Amino acid sequence: MGSVGAERRRQATPVLTPEGNVVMSFSFESYQLEEEDCQAKDIPDKGVLTFTEPAFEEPMPDDRYHGIYFAMLLAGVGFLLPYNSFITDVDYLHWKFRGTSIVFDMSLTYILVALVAVILNNALVEMLSLHTRITVGYLFALGPLLFVSICDVWLEQFTNKQAYVVNLVAVGVVAFGCTVQQSSFYGYTGMLPKRYTQGVMTGESTAGVIISLSRIFTKLLIKNEKKNTIIFFFFSISMELMCFMLHLLVRRTRFVQYYTKHSHHGLSVKGHDNPGTGYRVHHDAITEEVRLDNGAAGASPSEFGNEIEIAGGGTYMRFDVPKPKIKKSWPSIKDMILHRYVVSRVIWTYMLSIAVTYFITLCLFPGLESEIHNAALGDWLPILIMAIFNMADFVGKILAALPYDWKGSRLLLLSCVRVVFIPLFVMCVYPVGSPALSHPAWPCVFSLLLGISNGYFGSVPMILAAGKVVPEQRELAGNTMTVSYMTGLMLGSAVAYFAYGIIANGSNPHAEALHNSTSG
Repeated sequence: MGSVGAERRRQATPVLTPEGNVVMSFSFESYQLEEEDCQAKDIPDKGVLTFTEPAFEEPMPDDRYHGIYFAMLLAGVGFLLPYNSFITDVDYLHWKFRGTSIVFDMSLTYILVALVAVILNNALVEMLSLHTRITVGYLFALGPLLFVSICDVWLEQFTNKQAYVVNLVAVGVVAFGCTVQQSSFYGYTGMLPKRYTQGVMTGESTAGVIISLSRIFTKLLIKNEKKNTIIFFFFSISMELMCFMLHLLVRRTRFVQYYTKHSHHGLSVKGHDNPGTGYRVHHDAITEEVRLDNGAAGASPSEFGNEIEIAGGGTYMRFDVPKPKIKKSWPSIKDMILHRYVVSRVIWTYMLSIAVTYFITLCLFPGLESEIHNAALGDWLPILIMAIFNMADFVGKILAALPYDWKGSRLLLLSCVRVVFIPLFVMCVYPVGSPALSHPAWPCVFSLLLGISNGYFGSVPMILAAGKVVPEQRELAGNTMTVSYMTGLMLGSAVAYFAYGIIANGSNPHAEALHNSTSG
């Protein structure tokens, strides 16, 4: 063992860094390093020590009582609840706008506006803050709900034709707000652990379940169509307000701020590879020279001002070292396109999978399912079918939480297999008046299977896609997946509208046959 020598410490010497911060130098009279230690530490020059001060690693917070997960579940409820409120009262719509394609028109209006909104949100993801986009979405969702429930349903300020247009415009505004909100939340949860993306998607199905149960109970308890619809809408408004207030609270929690901060800085949560923004201290023990520079790799000492020389060596303590100030600037259009191209190349199979899944679902739900009626059950059958779909979709999204790393190609294949549901549902309404599958049990069973498969294969691609890219690209990946999701919705809604036109042309559009009544 080599001798260490005397260890009488000299007086601390304060030194200023280039930014004016204090560095205390505590030196010793003499010391020797064994040659083996120098080689083990891979020191480039004999007698020269290099100390790198790592950034302080903040302890990882824990969602101890699952409150954040519950908040994200309610977030999913919040951005689908307004639209579900408009289409789930299908009995009221058929009663007020008898002989029209109101449900199909609402669905197509929602999808067209939503596609524009999600593309716009994807373009503005680097320009507007996440909180701003989500807040605007909530306000756009609450406004139409209040306006229609008070002015149209309660006070009846419009004629039948005016009310038809007002409802479509309201659905369009809701579509814009909820889609901006939805797309932003997927980018939001993409920065959090995977289970929180699954929580948001489960919340989407929960919205359908809550609204379906709300409509069933209001219709059962209150016979007056107008009164039960008013109560139904007011319940939806109160739920939406609760989701908004909960978002305002959760975004300030240490858990959310921890993960969003590390994603924005491109740091891995399970081990920070980035050394931070500390100083690198170069100490030459022979010449007794100490040089401080920024910790960036490859940085030249001359870039950070004149060299600082102090006597002595040993241990250095750093106080109040600020993070570098980075001036934010909006990226160019070329850079924005390039960023999306890079992300899309990595997750393209997941993008296609979710698009195909929702394309097939929107071909059938809610439009075609709302037109399946029965002589014995009357207007109750479409309500029950929608309730079954929403509950099955909820179960499917819970199953999506089971840990399994699907390959993108397999997900895409299984999503395409669901196309078999289209001819099965068509046989429940066609030929008009005497469909091939006339018993009401058939659409209920098909709706159950459609809902479970939609919940599972509509959630898994969204959950897995964010994990395929680096942390700083996860918000963009979530937004890009939402573009694919909305593209599938739009194409499916367009096909459903076209199919409705074919079915309606086969019957008298002003007769009861328009509702494709099936015999018991």
